[in-house]
Amino acid sequence: MSDPQTVSVPGRIMAAEMAEQPAVLQRILDEGAPKIRDIAAQIAARSPRFVLLTARGTSDNAALYAKYLIEILLGKPAGLTSMSTTTAYGAKPDLTDVLVITVSQSGGSPDLVASTKAAREAGAITLAVTNNPGSPLAEVSEFHIDVLAGPEKALPATKTYTAELLALYLLVEGLRGGDGSAARELPALAAGVLSRQAEVKALAERYRFAQRLVITSRGYGYPTAREAALKLMETTYIPATPFSGADLLHGPLAMVDNVSPVIAIVPDGKGGEALQPVLDRLRGRGADLVVIGQQAQVDAASAGFALPAGVPEEVQPILEIMPLQHLAYEVTIARGQDPDAPRALAKVTETR
Repeated sequence: MSDPQTVSVPGRIMAAEMAEQPAVLQRILDEGAPKIRDIAAQIAARSPRFVLLTARGTSDNAALYAKYLIEILLGKPAGLTSMSTTTAYGAKPDLTDVLVITVSQSGGSPDLVASTKAAREAGAITLAVTNNPGSPLAEVSEFHIDVLAGPEKALPATKTYTAELLALYLLVEGLRGGDGSAARELPALAAGVLSRQAEVKALAERYRFAQRLVITSRGYGYPTAREAALKLMETTYIPATPFSGADLLHGPLAMVDNVSPVIAIVPDGKGGEALQPVLDRLRGRGADLVVIGQQAQVDAASAGFALPAGVPEEVQPILEIMPLQHLAYEVTIARGQDPDAPRALAKVTETR
């Protein structure tokens, strides 16, 4: 990775912000966790019957991760909202006793603010999860969690994404009365993953001239597949299509051949077990298969990046995305582009 202090080098800001992730995770555990537990206790006391999650872009992938946590660990139904039903169509659903969680790095997009305000007026318990406690979204929400990532200047979100994941995990743990112990080793593990820059740079050589990419996973790994695709598309401009492994088998597998690069995020747990038939089919088609997962899965693929063993499946996404963020960075640099400033993008995207 390029020296983040070398001002003239493209990608220096993204590189620096990726490197901050272990410190951000530790800050959340040390400073944010007590506040998150308190908010979770207040919400749990009101016994929400259902959870709705609202977000856009990278934060939408964090919200999808939270959906898995809520349904698996809490046993509560959870859904991702369609904001236009409120902001464009003026729908007024009855949200009495529903927990509405809005996730946003900036907390500034008008549709997020408007839909959250409407949800509160419709009887919802509203919680904003942002990196900006002074944002309009935080102001209209009943509760707010600051993900404590610090200013993020590069257009591709990196440290705010993993911060959102950890904050949402601790929230769900608090809602169910857990202690969040699965997250305690994440800062040290993240530092170890981020230190293996040479491995990712070698992987990047496979994709420098790629025309398209397919990214797949299942379970907790599926939000990682979506976020990895987004990072690759917004920095490298390579079309990258994320699929649930189950959906990939329902037709799109036909586009995979022996020259089609496929990245598979293979969770160590039930998600990885569910993905195994997909991996077998991909190998059978001769796909150029790169695996992000455990060493045995990497050894059975064309190439890959081995993740630390023994990490509980529900927090693995916080580590899974890090080599993929770095992959997007390295491929972008190799293609002569600047990952700090992708074309046609703004840091705060204002949709309505």
